Amino acid sequence: MKINASHVSRIMFLPLFIASGGAFFPPPAKAQGPELQERVTDLKEAMAKNKQSLAQYTWVEQVNISLKGELKKQEHFQVRLGPDGKPQKTSLDPPPDSASESGGRLKKHVVAKKKEEYKEYAEQMKALAQQYVPPDKEMIQQAYAQGNISIVPGGGLPTEIKLVFHNYVKPQDSMTLVFDKAQKQLLSLQIASYMDDPKDAMTLTVEFSRLPDGTNHVTNVTMNGVSKQLNLATQNSNYQHL
Repeated sequence: MKINASHVSRIMFLPLFIASGGAFFPPPAKAQGPELQERVTDLKEAMAKNKQSLAQYTWVEQVNISLKGELKKQEHFQVRLGPDGKPQKTSLDPPPDSASESGGRLKKHVVAKKKEEYKEYAEQMKALAQQYVPPDKEMIQQAYAQGNISIVPGGGLPTEIKLVFHNYVKPQDSMTLVFDKAQKQLLSLQIASYMDDPKDAMTLTVEFSRLPDGTNHVTNVTMNGVSKQLNLATQNSNYQHL
């Protein structure tokens, strides 16, 4: 018996027609596919170009470390990007004066131990944050290839888009990125991640600004180690061309 192509087509789509109550709805098209690909390409190119531009600058970084809402330490660094593209920091602070600590030997020991604990945890938070900020073009491509990026509504202006990344650095993490598609620059990041254990949550909020030559840079980073109630607030300023 000869069966023509149109007959086969009607048979294949009949279950879909019945399941939809008699109204035919075609399979959902990947409407945001081309746009997502375009925006991911824009983002990767912007990150690569901006990294080169930022390498021509040095700047001052101030870090405020607070524990349970109380400021514990303030640090200042002169920063520039090294040959590997990672920040190289030189402390601008004088060495600590151990003689200024009051109390007996036991009290000093307890204070020193607590300082060492939150300092070590703060360094771990900083190291984790550097895996997200700024986003890396290879990791962006990997997330896209794995289907872990989506465009969601919520950009503040018509030129802004919001991209959500899942499983970017760690399983079940998320990174929400606001990108200006006209200027091709990052505006902000919201990150929900964790330390060694998923119960040990860490959140990051990052804000970006532009230098006069158009170079994009981080202005403020707020990191919260939820379980330890440890907060790191970073401000970058005084950008100088090398």
